[in-house]
Amino acid sequence: MQLSFLRPLYDRPGPWCSVYLDASRDTQDARPALDLRWRALSGQLADQGADEPTIAALDRVVRGHDPMPGDYGLAAFASHGRLVLSEYLSAPPLRDLAAVSPLPHVMPLLAQRGEQVSWVRVLADRTGADAVAVSAGGVPRRAHVKGRESHQLHQVKPGGWSQSRYQRAAMEAWHHNAGDVAAATAELAERVGADVVVLAGDIRATGMVAAQLPERWQDVVVRTDAGSRTGGADPEAMDDLTVQTIAEVAEQRITEALDRFGMQEDVGAGLDAVVDALRRNQVDTMLLVDDPSADGRLWIGPEPTDIATDPRRLVGTSATERQQVRADAALVRALVGTHAELAVLGPDEAPDLTDGVGAVLRYVDVGTPGRFVHG
Repeated sequence: MQLSFLRPLYDRPGPWCSVYLDASRDTQDARPALDLRWRALSGQLADQGADEPTIAALDRVVRGHDPMPGDYGLAAFASHGRLVLSEYLSAPPLRDLAAVSPLPHVMPLLAQRGEQVSWVRVLADRTGADAVAVSAGGVPRRAHVKGRESHQLHQVKPGGWSQSRYQRAAMEAWHHNAGDVAAATAELAERVGADVVVLAGDIRATGMVAAQLPERWQDVVVRTDAGSRTGGADPEAMDDLTVQTIAEVAEQRITEALDRFGMQEDVGAGLDAVVDALRRNQVDTMLLVDDPSADGRLWIGPEPTDIATDPRRLVGTSATERQQVRADAALVRALVGTHAELAVLGPDEAPDLTDGVGAVLRYVDVGTPGRFVHG
């Protein structure tokens, strides 16, 4: 999981107010219920020492957000009177939460967000296509492609000497329109850095589109004849396939991270080892088992790589600069600051992971098996 979207949270000092809230509006009394939940959370923030301008900034996003249908949640983070980040949650949080702390409490957001996959879905026929593209955790981009050829799109059988000419004209029109769709698809895929491209609709059209895509995108194409651009068509089968494909890509990433970790022969296993590696900017991907009950603590200094299990390890930082914070908050700040990635695991995915944490390293000391490079 790329964490660059969190960078604004570490560009300004704390204290931070972190809020997770069930914002569902699927009943008639949803609005009063939301007001009651938020009133309780804002009171908790005040009791923890949050200032009024910061609570007011959170109040505006909670009360003023655009409601979504069904059950969903909100996560919001504010500091010094300014809302810095807010995000919809696809489901309500496990519990409503309001916390004031030196670092933002982002782990519940990351655990629920999961592995983000960027994708493009194209619903094509012989006249053009409708497309939607979504970057990792981003806003959907939509496109409507109308092929350049609008005549002679059906193969006809007029008989006589002109039959083959009509057939060739229809095939050429389909081919030209598919080329236009392929170009638009490649442009969208480039824009969002797509991990997968789902081509749906008319089976002949999707075949022509796939054949004209650049080779880079042909390798990530999934084709299906589900879906239709005709009015009233049921999109359920196409939606199901898209969700399944995205889930498979996400699962494959986790599996690859675990495989790479296993090849390190126990290097990078356990909290002490991961903290040491983060301090040296050595972590490529951190593996973390999601445990909502975790309450471990680490010491930090001003810089993202100022992280330690013992404050005496924070060389070059004064006593006043050192703070003890939630371990997961310190780990995530270090990942963001060193451009490393995170893989959130379920308890059954890595039951034997020491301390529930491990790291795939950017480099290891090949001359000293099982040991880190000390720099």
